[in-house]
Amino acid sequence: MSLEYDTLERLRQSHPAWRLLRSDHAPLVASFLYRVFVVPNLRSISQPDLAEALEDELFALRERLGPDAFPKPALDYLNDWAANEKGWLRKFYRQGSDEPQFDLTAATEKALAWLGSLAERSFVGTESRLLTLFDLLKQMHDGTQADPKARIADLHKRRDDIDAEIARVLAGDLDLLDDTALKDRFQQFVSLARELLTDFREVEDNFRALDRRVRERIALWEGSKGALLEEIMGERDAIADSDQGRSFRAFWDFLMSSSRQEELSTLLEYILALPPVSDLNPDTRLRRVHYDWLEAGEHTQRTVAQLSQQLRRFLDDKAWLENRRIMDLLRGIETKALSLRDAAPAGNVMAIADTAVDLELPMERPLFTPAVKPRIADVDIEAGNADVDAGSLFSQIVVDKARLMSHVRQALQGRQQVTLQEVCRMQPLQHGLAELVAYLQLASDAFRTVVDENATETVEWTVESPEAGALVRQATLPRVIFVR
Repeated sequence: MSLEYDTLERLRQSHPAWRLLRSDHAPLVASFLYRVFVVPNLRSISQPDLAEALEDELFALRERLGPDAFPKPALDYLNDWAANEKGWLRKFYRQGSDEPQFDLTAATEKALAWLGSLAERSFVGTESRLLTLFDLLKQMHDGTQADPKARIADLHKRRDDIDAEIARVLAGDLDLLDDTALKDRFQQFVSLARELLTDFREVEDNFRALDRRVRERIALWEGSKGALLEEIMGERDAIADSDQGRSFRAFWDFLMSSSRQEELSTLLEYILALPPVSDLNPDTRLRRVHYDWLEAGEHTQRTVAQLSQQLRRFLDDKAWLENRRIMDLLRGIETKALSLRDAAPAGNVMAIADTAVDLELPMERPLFTPAVKPRIADVDIEAGNADVDAGSLFSQIVVDKARLMSHVRQALQGRQQVTLQEVCRMQPLQHGLAELVAYLQLASDAFRTVVDENATETVEWTVESPEAGALVRQATLPRVIFVR
């Protein structure tokens, strides 16, 4: 965006973040919303809880500044902040609930982040940001290098550097980061983690803007329903395949990996225990910041799912209204016809063309074909003497789905998620492929699951064969994750 006069003047008059900074109550709004939404990373708060928290805040300010400082009730302030002319809060109703909910808007979170950047910092690190920029340039260079010789030469160079570093470590020469470098990188991590949480609200806001545009298009549409659905679905696919959509999907797939979550937890515990980092008094929520990312990402996923469900209901209602209009027209025609039954109008009411005969030429008729009479052979039925083992008719395999569900629930008691491979290791398959297929059916019907198409897992089971004895069978499938 270019910072021209006309652009800035338009933003000053219309952008909610700028209106917040210009408001006379900006200290109250910013401090309160930061404390109740940003610090605990809450995505929404019910109206009674938020009004009660604001009433406590106003009471403390009136005690200190006088009774005329903020004269209106807390609920009036919340409704005023959620009005369209301000747009600092979003007031909405959850599905299946009649209690209003409040959430921060993306513009408000941008304003709070900018206010937080105004505070003086005792330590300003620049090395970590320079290294981050250099790493980003290296990734872009290596990721777009199409010459195989150049890629191989770069890989050889990196291998030589790793071998040289291994040799130095074996010789006792350990290159450790000093306290300054640790603080620099930790501050950079905290800043990026906070910015990532801020971005989720902007992603949700973009999806809601898309939903509003689609609803407006449906309301004003005059063409066929098929063309409307094609355009709407094309818009949805364009959003999913956009840069933002692909980036969010890659982030979600990366974070949903259980190994990545465990690695993040281990790294955070180690880093926060370092003396230089603990001297900075970091926020205790940093220990579970990756779970905050997961919660914010899941909230965004639920928002997209709710918007899709509401859009489908909107289309169904529109189709119902169209069908009702057709039925009203038909009933009107029937009513008019009944009213004219006993009092026929004078003159010609309707004219039809003269009737005509249907010509059927003789040669077009098919020739007679006699029916085929079956011939029944007079043969005596004799009893068979074949020795057949009928036991196979009764040895059927029965898969107990209730037992499989108990295995999954038992595995999820001590953790947030578990893969299908881990469940099969803890409870080996007794009926082979049939039991594995039953697990996959339960994953789609009875549990919340995530399928990672980019990773594969191998599930093994043992089959008893009369000829070869015990045989080990394997099935390779995408990673299936059961989520509690």
